[in-house]
Amino acid sequence: MANRGRIAAVITWLILAPLFSSGAARSARVKDIAYFLGDRSNDLIGYGLVVGLKNTGDDTNTPFTVYTLQNLLNNMGVQMNPGVTMLRNVAAVMVTGRLPAFTRVGSRIDVQASSIGDATSLGGGTLVMTPLKGPDGKVYAVAQGPLSIGGFSAQGASGSSVQQNHPNVGLISGGATVEKEVPVRYAGLHSVDLVLMNPDFTTAQRTADAISRAIPAAAARPVDAGTIRIQIPAEDQHDTVSLIAKVESLEVSPDVVAKVIIDERTGTIVMGENVRIAPCAVAHGSLSIQITEKPTVSQPLPFSNGTTQVVPRSGVKVQQKKAHLAVIGGGVTIGQVVAGLNAIGATPLDLINIIEAIKASGAMSAKLQII
Repeated sequence: MANRGRIAAVITWLILAPLFSSGAARSARVKDIAYFLGDRSNDLIGYGLVVGLKNTGDDTNTPFTVYTLQNLLNNMGVQMNPGVTMLRNVAAVMVTGRLPAFTRVGSRIDVQASSIGDATSLGGGTLVMTPLKGPDGKVYAVAQGPLSIGGFSAQGASGSSVQQNHPNVGLISGGATVEKEVPVRYAGLHSVDLVLMNPDFTTAQRTADAISRAIPAAAARPVDAGTIRIQIPAEDQHDTVSLIAKVESLEVSPDVVAKVIIDERTGTIVMGENVRIAPCAVAHGSLSIQITEKPTVSQPLPFSNGTTQVVPRSGVKVQQKKAHLAVIGGGVTIGQVVAGLNAIGATPLDLINIIEAIKASGAMSAKLQII
């Protein structure tokens, strides 16, 4: 019962929180809901070796680790015979990173190394020099350094083991040096495109109107639901950064789709402020069935040839609470919708079933998403 009360409290807070805001619509900065075309990061990937492990690396059954180590040593002038057995202090890893926009040569970025062999842990290992390539196959950064796994793994002689987090994945903070830049230039352009993170025609029009009011010479206009094209005035073509900074600081009220999110695993319900419910009547009953088993012992009659037997005895109890029709009026605001649903007196899990049924009947004007 205490858990049910906590769930109900969470649902009430999540649903009623928008009612305590000062305005009906929340405003956001343009930089928080959109980005300029070209201002994006690029994924990098590489293949390398982690050395210095304490008998937790790849086994000799992982051939690509052996071949990679042999090639590395051969390139360093150390000749190895093909049949040499390798100790388990080396592991093959895939190294991934993300190159942010406008990153210059010499900057350092974070990288992550993930084991691809049968290594049990990368703890205490060091990544040797690994080139990181982009989708075009060119090297944009070089990674190297000690790994931090933030966990551990230990195993006893009997086979028992204990593990915390994921010891086969390690992070190197600032472990890669940028060697090649991704060219992004805004100077000299006649127009720039502003891209909405959540495409919406209404939000695109509101954003264009806000830009045009603040900077009339920009002549902003929406191209589609996710793009606003901004004309760069002639006097600002050599100072595009100043114009972009002005646009990013503007505030816009983004429009959101009416949506109800339901998590059936936790009994959580989240409603947006635009959810509307048409007048409808709801009756929700609760049916409980309880089955009990009470086996009894049957003794034979005196001087008979019978044997003692255990006789099963089952009891079935069915209880159904009375369900009264509750009228939910047409919801003008989210508060009225919540008040109507609370009038039924249902539990959080019952509310989930009620909301799904109201949506199926066509009385709810909102998108229902179950996660």
